[in-house]
Amino acid sequence: MIRTLGVAALLALSACQSSGDFSPDRLSGRAASAAEDVDGLVVGHRLMEAGEYELALRAYYRSMAEQGPTVDALSAIGSANLRLGRLGQAEQMLRRAIEFDPDFVPAINNLGVVMIENRDWGQAAHLFRTAFALDSGRSEEIRENLRLALANLENSGYTAENNDNFALVRRGNGRFLLLATP
Repeated sequence: MIRTLGVAALLALSACQSSGDFSPDRLSGRAASAAEDVDGLVVGHRLMEAGEYELALRAYYRSMAEQGPTVDALSAIGSANLRLGRLGQAEQMLRRAIEFDPDFVPAINNLGVVMIENRDWGQAAHLFRTAFALDSGRSEEIRENLRLALANLENSGYTAENNDNFALVRRGNGRFLLLATP
């Protein structure tokens, strides 16, 4: 029994022995190098998928601070604000993204979703038509968004009683689908 405890103690001590250089200077250099290699947009997209919209927004702003404004960063910031319910900020950033690149389909689609949230059916239908044309009709989500906007544009009997039955679903690449729920 004493012999077993002695062997166990030796093994425990040998496990505690350091085999590498883990000095604070060396570790901070590794951390700085790893931080430089991380793309804020990728981090933000992963956070959006995890439902961490506020953290994603911070990652997108950090990316824009490091790389300057890009259509991807502006669109991503707009999408995060959309998920947070900040429609004014989302609209502003998505419009900036579209000014930056007028053919960027995810930003156009998401601005259409903002317009639907604002009950601006005409503007939403126009944006979805544009996104649908630029996408050559390949995206089922954009097609469904366009159908919904046109149906509501044509439906003059649409009342406040039934216009809260929508669900916003993320479809990747900063694109969202607006679904009517029963």
